[in-house]
Amino acid sequence: MPTTNKVADILEQESHATIADWLMRVNAEPDVVSVRLTSDKRIAHLPEILRDIVVRLRNPLPLGTRALISDAATEHGIRRREQGYSPAMIVEESRMLQVSIFHTLKVNIENVEADLLLGDVMTIADEVDSQLAQAMTSYPIESVTQETIG
Repeated sequence: MPTTNKVADILEQESHATIADWLMRVNAEPDVVSVRLTSDKRIAHLPEILRDIVVRLRNPLPLGTRALISDAATEHGIRRREQGYSPAMIVEESRMLQVSIFHTLKVNIENVEADLLLGDVMTIADEVDSQLAQAMTSYPIESVTQETIG
């Protein structure tokens, strides 16, 4: 019988594969790649974002809790605004991150502790959404008044 791992261990061990999968998916999105960035700049936030997800998996919180403050998510929102991303592009990147994480789990499904999988998937979705909310909160948007005055 194969050894099973916790989802957090798999995400930690497979972070490079998850990031590569995410980059491939994002590069296939014409709207997102309309902002020209090097691959290094496009993925700069992901290692820390994935570490935050692993921390959340290892230190469970009730679903819907936004107790984990992610400096990476906050910085990501600021950086993407400076790089010219629209809010919709940030949302698309976040969606692709969930898809890539779930793809990593699917590829490694034979190594996943089955009795923990559903709860961990729910935690991942909750944490990715929480980080998206934090990125969007830090994404500075000028009001119409400020744009017309400035």
